[in-house]
Amino acid sequence: MSVINRVTAASGPARGRSDAVLRSVPRPRGASGASVRPLPPPALTSPHRAVARVRAWMLVPPVDAVLLLSPLLWGEQHKAVLVMTALSVLMLSGFGRYRARLHLSVLDELPTLLSRLLTAAAAVAVVIALRHEQDSVVTFLQNTAVSIGLVVAGRVLVTQLIIASRRHRLTVHRTVLIGGGPLAAELAQILQRHPRYGLAVVGFVDDGGSREAESVVPRVGGLADLDVAVRETGADVLLVTDGDFSERELLDVVRTPTCAPCDLLVVPRLHYFHTQTGQADHIGSIPVMRIRTPNLAGPAWAIKRSFDALGATALLVLLAPVIAVCALASRIEGGPGVIFRQPRVGRNGQLFDCLKLRSMRPVDERESATTWSIAQDDRVGRVGRFLRRTSLDELPQLWNIVRGEMTLVGPRPERPHFVEEFSATYDRYAHRHRVQAGLTGFAQVSGLRGDTPIGDRARHDNYYIENWSLWLDVKILLRTFAEPFLARGR
Repeated sequence: MSVINRVTAASGPARGRSDAVLRSVPRPRGASGASVRPLPPPALTSPHRAVARVRAWMLVPPVDAVLLLSPLLWGEQHKAVLVMTALSVLMLSGFGRYRARLHLSVLDELPTLLSRLLTAAAAVAVVIALRHEQDSVVTFLQNTAVSIGLVVAGRVLVTQLIIASRRHRLTVHRTVLIGGGPLAAELAQILQRHPRYGLAVVGFVDDGGSREAESVVPRVGGLADLDVAVRETGADVLLVTDGDFSERELLDVVRTPTCAPCDLLVVPRLHYFHTQTGQADHIGSIPVMRIRTPNLAGPAWAIKRSFDALGATALLVLLAPVIAVCALASRIEGGPGVIFRQPRVGRNGQLFDCLKLRSMRPVDERESATTWSIAQDDRVGRVGRFLRRTSLDELPQLWNIVRGEMTLVGPRPERPHFVEEFSATYDRYAHRHRVQAGLTGFAQVSGLRGDTPIGDRARHDNYYIENWSLWLDVKILLRTFAEPFLARGR
């Protein structure tokens, strides 16, 4: 099977064995020799089951929104209050789904909570002031101070409700530990003693001889069995601890279709040092990082596609004279056939015809498909060299974007021959094809164009995918606009 046909599998293959693996694994025994089983969640009555299905994102943002809207009961600045509420809720949730911390404490969250609320209030107040409504600014800030106080009080109440639900094991997230060393054993013991974290460890996976965790929870297989373990136990949280496994393999197994929906938590290797990041949390005194899972579908990607279609259409109209002049210059220098079509690999390994303005004429189709283009090629004339250096030869790809074959920002597409070669040579190269190919990308605006290391490009492309956001796209587009003027192309 070719690499192109395996692109989807490379980005998330199921590595587990059959579902019988877990059933065939011998039940581990603890220090006393007794059979060890994970603590099962208690049996729930029907009302308790309904409560157990409630998640923090269903509760916290709505309560925040209602309390932020409270000035509508006594004030008249309806538009300002509505804008303040919408902006605050987005900022408090990090412009994504709200996730409750493991160690819940309003005092821990208070600095972030107040800073984001005050930032939203300042933004709305500035707009009111620019409209020369000085008295309205004072009134708005007074009402906002009241609503912020109510939000803090609401967070205290909601936090206590979530903690109570966890302590009574109404809210339980089944958790598989990755690693079975001493740290894994300690974490399993802490989570059994303190249900306030909301995690119930159902087992661990490990490849080597690190079995200290077996005295607390059962081993449910090796790293390759993680898919099976998640399906068998219904786990929705993966917690990476210490153990004998390859980090390279770990990257693959936690991104499979089965494991990707799970929350991914990681204990830093040097866990005795304090971590300073917005995603830091802790279990007992052990720091835990919540790893962002790439969001490759959903509303944000629908917005991205809409922006692509509208933006590419508008650019085609605005740049039509530029494209016409470039095409005419290419026709004069190189003869007929100014539009060059070349098969490229897109999302999930699908082939499409990538459009370019011809900057040189290859000897034949085989050379076009298998020869790496270099900047000093003697067949590239002055017009072709200018088009390449300014990236104007890629403007016809706006039509690929309108057709949905490409996107404005994403990994640059490559020819099938080189995808085969690079996938066999460079680590995680095929993982670039989890998303659509782009007109510009993070690697390109980072100076990785032309004759630059392929491995570096692949790492930059995968970094973009792992950290994708609409704002990251905006930053890359802004940096791209400078490229034609700086002429840092090929």
